[in-house]
Amino acid sequence: MDFERARFNMIEQQIRPWNVLDPGVLDLLRQVPREQFVTPPQRSLAFADLSIPLDHDQVMMQPKVEARLIQALALSRQDRVLEIGTGSGYLTALLAASAASVVSVEIYSALSLQAGARLQNAGFDTVDLKVGDAANGWPGGQLYDAIIITGSLPILPTPFLEALAPGGRLVAIIGEAPAMEALLYQKTSAVPLITSLFDTVVPPLVNIPKKDDFIF
Repeated sequence: MDFERARFNMIEQQIRPWNVLDPGVLDLLRQVPREQFVTPPQRSLAFADLSIPLDHDQVMMQPKVEARLIQALALSRQDRVLEIGTGSGYLTALLAASAASVVSVEIYSALSLQAGARLQNAGFDTVDLKVGDAANGWPGGQLYDAIIITGSLPILPTPFLEALAPGGRLVAIIGEAPAMEALLYQKTSAVPLITSLFDTVVPPLVNIPKKDDFIF
C-alpha cells in the first residue's frame, strides 16, 4: 500500500472538506505516521473515513474528527495537555507533536502499553502515560492549558473544568447516542465560553457516571 498517497487523499478528501484548514494541523497530519498506530491487518484502513476498532470495545476515531478536535484546541509549544483515553496512541502523538507536555490517561493497561510502544517507535517518548479511571476527572491538582476527552459523556463533570488553567481550552463530545455534539470550552472567566463544533457519535467514556451522579 502507498501510505503517502493514502495520507494525501485522507487530507484532501476528508480533512480539508471538514473545515480543517489550519496549516499547522495539516502539516501535523502529514508528519505523524497514522499507519504505525494500528495493527498490521488494519493498515489498509488507517486512512479511511471510519472508526477503527481497538481492544476492549474501544475505537480509533475518524481522522476528520481527530483533526477537528486538534484544530479547536489551538495548541502551542508552551501548552501542558491532558488527554483522557489514550486508545491507539495516535491522537496522543498529534498532541505531543504540538505541545510542551502531554499526560495521557487510559483505563485499560494493555491499551496503554500498546500505545506506549507505538509512541516510542514513532519518536514520541516523552508522553507521560498513566493507567487509571478518569471518568470523573484526573486527580493531582495540576492545571492544564488544554484537555481532550476521547470518549463521549452525557454531561461534562466539573472537575475537568477545574483542571483548566486560566485561558485553557477543553474539547469533549457531549450527549447520548444518537445525539452527540463536540464542544469547545474556553476558560476565559468564571463561566466558560462554550462553542459547538460539530455533531458526531463516539463510544462513551468507560465508567461514566449516570446523569444523576455527576458532581457539579
